[in-house]
Amino acid sequence: MSIVVFSHPDCLSHIPDEQHPECPARITAINDQLIRSGMDFVLVRKDATEAPLKALYKAHSKAHVDFVFGQIPEHGYEWIDPDTLVTPGSKAAALKAAGAAINAVDDVMTTFNKQAFCAVRPPGHHATRDKAMGFCLFNNVAIAAYHALEEHGLERVAIVDFDVHHGNGTEDIVQGDERILLCSSFQQAFYPFTGEGTSAGNVHNVPLPAGCKGPQWQQAVSKQWFGVLNNFAPQLILISAGFDGHAEDDMSQFLLKEEDYHWISHKLKEIADEHCDGRIVSCLEGGYNLSALGRSVVAHLKGIL
Repeated sequence: MSIVVFSHPDCLSHIPDEQHPECPARITAINDQLIRSGMDFVLVRKDATEAPLKALYKAHSKAHVDFVFGQIPEHGYEWIDPDTLVTPGSKAAALKAAGAAINAVDDVMTTFNKQAFCAVRPPGHHATRDKAMGFCLFNNVAIAAYHALEEHGLERVAIVDFDVHHGNGTEDIVQGDERILLCSSFQQAFYPFTGEGTSAGNVHNVPLPAGCKGPQWQQAVSKQWFGVLNNFAPQLILISAGFDGHAEDDMSQFLLKEEDYHWISHKLKEIADEHCDGRIVSCLEGGYNLSALGRSVVAHLKGIL
C-alpha cells in the first residue's frame, strides 16, 4: 500500500515577493526531504488537475471566486489583504491546489491506496466563504469535504487542523453542518485572533498558550479530539496539515517537534483504520522554516502510513 502524493509544477508559479514566507521553496524543501528520507519507494506521485468552478462554489460564494480571479495581475503582484497577494501564476496554482484535494478524495475513495498527501500551495484554511486572507485564496480542505459528501455520497467527514493558526476559514464554511466534524488546535490570542468561544456543535477547538510543548499539546488534543472523533465515526478524515508550530519555525511560539507530528498522524491513522477503511487525505497548510517543514512532512507521512 502506498501514499499518493498529489502536486503540480503550477503550484510553484504563485510567486510572492522575495521576503514572503509562503514561497515556492516550501514545495522544493518537502520534495528534497522525501527523497533524502528514502520514502520514495512507498510514494506514488500524481499531477493534480484543476478544480472545476462548481467545486469551488460548494465552499465559496461566486462573488469571492470572481474577486480572486479578477485580482490576478498580468505582471508583478497585487496585494488583496495585508498578508495575501496574487501574481500572474496564482490562478493556476490555486486551481491546482484545490484540484489536488479533490483528486486525492477521488483516489482514496476509488482505489486501493487509502492515504493521500497534497503537496500544494497556496494553502487554504484561512480562506472563508467570502474572503481570501492569511496567504490563502481558496479553502482546499473545505472544497474536498463537500466534494466527498456530494460526489461520493458520504454522510460524515472529519477535518483535523493542527496548523498553529486557527483555521478560521474552514470554521466559517463548515460551522453548523453536522455532516462535518472540525477539530482544530492553535496558538491562542494569535493570528487570525479567532477560534475561542465558538458555539457550533460540530466544531471542537483547542486553543493553547504560547510556549506550548509537545506533551502539553498531545494531552490537550487527546482529551478533546479523540473521543468526539470516535463517536462521530467519520467515513473520511481530512487533515489541514500545518507544520508552523515547530520549535524551529519563527512564525509562532509553539515548540512542537517532528515526533509530535508523527504522533498525531499515527493516532489519526488508527481512527481512520477503525472507522473508514484507513481513508485519509492530508493537505499542506503552513510551515515556513524549510528544513523543519521537510522533516515534519516526512514524519507526518510515516505516521499516516
